[in-house]
Amino acid sequence: MTTAAFRCMDRRDFGKTLGAAMGSVLLPRSFGQAEKDKAAATPFKLSVMLWTVFKEMDFEQRLEKVSEAGYHAIELVREYDNWLPDDFRRFKAKKNSLHITFDAIALVKRGIADPRERGAFLVELNQLLPIAEKLECQGIIVLSGNKVPGLSRKQHHQSCLECLKRSAEIASRQNVTLFLENIDPEENPRYYLTSAAEGFEIVRKVDHPHVKFLYDFYHEQIAEGNLIEKLHNNIAQVGLVHIADVPGRHAPGTGEINYSNIFRKLTELNYEGYAAMEFLPVGNAVNELITAREMALQSAAG
Repeated sequence: MTTAAFRCMDRRDFGKTLGAAMGSVLLPRSFGQAEKDKAAATPFKLSVMLWTVFKEMDFEQRLEKVSEAGYHAIELVREYDNWLPDDFRRFKAKKNSLHITFDAIALVKRGIADPRERGAFLVELNQLLPIAEKLECQGIIVLSGNKVPGLSRKQHHQSCLECLKRSAEIASRQNVTLFLENIDPEENPRYYLTSAAEGFEIVRKVDHPHVKFLYDFYHEQIAEGNLIEKLHNNIAQVGLVHIADVPGRHAPGTGEINYSNIFRKLTELNYEGYAAMEFLPVGNAVNELITAREMALQSAAG
């Protein structure tokens, strides 16, 4: 297993876009007081996975654009790798001025399914925790990593369990929660944890309050489907959900996933975690984020 296999862009092999014509589906909206009131009444919180949007801008401009779209939480994937101490101070001041939270960062270099990598994984986790503290972030996304030739599924599964148990004790000292993520086999045929059902099982067996499952609806729709029943049956294990539609990883409402029903179900189940938009805009990113946010709020309101 190579380090490159877990770099954020390498694991995001998106497939073909749906075309610029889809831009007309998503209409610009305004973020008014009524929407703010709805947001306050919604049990779950909304976030944006930053790697998907505003890539041509500097970091502070990206924060401003997310705020313009009405979001107050952001998830990061190594945008901070080359930041100097002054950068951390400046960007922290900026996020605070915009009332933005960094709700999760991703640990993407190594996975937990290979027992030979466990020591290196724990080293990386210990290195990432001080960064999480600087960012005032209490969530870290964890990957299973790729399958190891010669290892059985039982051995991979057991490695995930043992690594998460050890990692949980480390993360809990800083009040950080680990989120184990599923990825579909079309995006990465070598990835181990392609099944949300197995992910839920792993989290149940670990049985630690600082280990939850990142239920990525986009990946699970491609891998196995049956999204809402799994959400209903495993809500206690869900700590974070990611939102994008199939095909193309575009905005909710552009594809085959019924996100209105999913948002209603999250509300019905009193889900209190973050629902992070992780979609690729095809038009104006601010407008598409606003439309996605309004869909979530209106669906949750009934």
